[in-house]
Amino acid sequence: MDRPRRLRRTPALRRLAAETRPASAQLIQPLFVSEGLSEPAPIGSMPGQVQHTLASLTDAVDRACRAGVGGVMLFGVPSGRDAVGSAGSDPEGILNRAIAAATTAAAGREVVMSDLCLDEFTDHGHCGVLSDTGAVDNDATLGHYRSMSLAQARAGADVVGLSGMMDGQVGAVREALDGAGFEDVVVLAYAAKYASAWYGPFRDAVESTLQGDRRTYQQDPANRREALREVELDLAEGADVVMVKPAMGYLDVLADVARVSDRPVWAYQVSGEYAAIEAAAANGWLDREAVIHESIVSIIRAGADAVLTYWATELAESR
Repeated sequence: MDRPRRLRRTPALRRLAAETRPASAQLIQPLFVSEGLSEPAPIGSMPGQVQHTLASLTDAVDRACRAGVGGVMLFGVPSGRDAVGSAGSDPEGILNRAIAAATTAAAGREVVMSDLCLDEFTDHGHCGVLSDTGAVDNDATLGHYRSMSLAQARAGADVVGLSGMMDGQVGAVREALDGAGFEDVVVLAYAAKYASAWYGPFRDAVESTLQGDRRTYQQDPANRREALREVELDLAEGADVVMVKPAMGYLDVLADVARVSDRPVWAYQVSGEYAAIEAAAANGWLDREAVIHESIVSIIRAGADAVLTYWATELAESR
């Protein structure tokens, strides 16, 4: 009689037979840095996470390095915003200064990544510039993405993360980087990014000014096949890595993407996923450590080669 349960009998056997083994190097720590702070500011809807100063950012980067985390993803919170998000391309803008500071702190020990999107820098909170009718102008936005990519590359970013879901963004940025001599900068495409309700706490973290929603350019949560179309386009345009976001509610999409991509596939465990687990654990409804571990295992089991998670450094330190 075949008895699969034999391999589950003891902790040692279960550990030896485990098919999915998350490693610290597969984890990426998102970090927020805010302009004008004198000390780190807690993010109320994301317990344990803060908006960093430039000084505390370097400490967080060093901590992640020492823990063995694979990389950090940086998001900037500027003190001033305008209709075209000009602070995103300003060499002295908060995100570009943060990239430079993080690159120095990392000193080659981990990968420094930067968010390439206008939403944190526009006064209307959208990921692109707006037309006279108030709609996001896809093609006009690409010019701003090109400028941002060059500013981030010059600041020292190893990876630029295109999260705006504009058509043609990968090709536009790849062309700009290559034309300026930044052929080695990696393009991470948020290829399957959904218009999700799970992003709420993130908008607190970046002090979003969003009016309306992003459903005209981010993917409809009802659609699965469409994700493969988006991924195929981004791969054809030269994406080095493709991303699925959010992670836990889209494991079917993640598995689909992992089956077709010949390049690394990452997933983003977003702010709402983090906040929901933290809130339930704080009320004693869940075993916090067990649920965190299980959530990461499920994302990697579905096909992610790496996971952006707000628990990255904590998890790496616990290994």
